[in-house]
Amino acid sequence: MITRIVKMTFKPEQVESFLDIFENSARHIASFEGCLSLELVQGKDNKNIFFTISKWNSEEDLQKYRNSGLFKETWAKTKVLFDDKPQAWSTVTRYKVK
Repeated sequence: MITRIVKMTFKPEQVESFLDIFENSARHIASFEGCLSLELVQGKDNKNIFFTISKWNSEEDLQKYRNSGLFKETWAKTKVLFDDKPQAWSTVTRYKVK
């Protein structure tokens, strides 16, 4: 299993636009083959910083999504709203406690 974490910083005046985009695409992303879950979290003190946390069956499934029309369309709408360069990490779970 792969966990993908993406940090995105938006122009403050673009936060609502991003949330609209996310709401319209989240169910499609979450139902993409190999996606186990999708979560959006917002900075507690910095309300224009968001993280998406998605879990994927495999690296191959994640790459299929990243090469899909859904990703390309969603990313094209989202990236114009950024206030800083996004950061992304792919991780594997080493240890988990209930």
